[in-house]
Amino acid sequence: MKHPLNLATWNRREHFEFFSRFEEPFFGLVANIDCTPALAEAKKLGVPFFLYYLYHAVQAVNAVENLRYRIEDGQVYAYDRIHASATIGRPDHTFSFSFIEQQDELADFVRGAQAEIAAVQASAGLRLSPATARVDVIHFSAIPWVRFTGLTHARSFSHPDSAPKISVGQTFQEGAATLMPVSVNVHHGLADGYHVGLFLEEFRRRLG
Repeated sequence: MKHPLNLATWNRREHFEFFSRFEEPFFGLVANIDCTPALAEAKKLGVPFFLYYLYHAVQAVNAVENLRYRIEDGQVYAYDRIHASATIGRPDHTFSFSFIEQQDELADFVRGAQAEIAAVQASAGLRLSPATARVDVIHFSAIPWVRFTGLTHARSFSHPDSAPKISVGQTFQEGAATLMPVSVNVHHGLADGYHVGLFLEEFRRRLG
């Protein structure tokens, strides 16, 4: 379900109009998050760490209203629920897009995600479809081979896009803690650094 915002009274109307004129309206930042407790909890539950933190990333996005905003034909809509379109790798080092539905419970989310991962492994190519092209998603990717400190995304500026892009990198040790770099890119007409900060705070709380 989605609800249109009243742009005439929206306190971000001028910000939205200003940044929507940019060829590249997205901005991004990278922060390190302590995932030491999350690694232990995922192992205890027998859940792949990727699915554990993906579940909590989707939950954290849904907790921040501005990250549920999407632009469609010039109108801004607030979605009630946001899902995940994650890139899933294959043994031949290609990847596919996916659609993983948000669920309230971790076990339900993992079941759906594992079914989608199995479908990816049994296929070839990008699996482009109406499901993977949905706007009520975050674009998510994991780059576990690289401890990155910055990240850019391939983008088609002629294609309308307002979905946040979240990526995680290689975990690393800092003292007794295991940290993970997290990159967040969002449309500046819909959200600012404050809202990215809210997401990171909620994601950090969930992984802690």
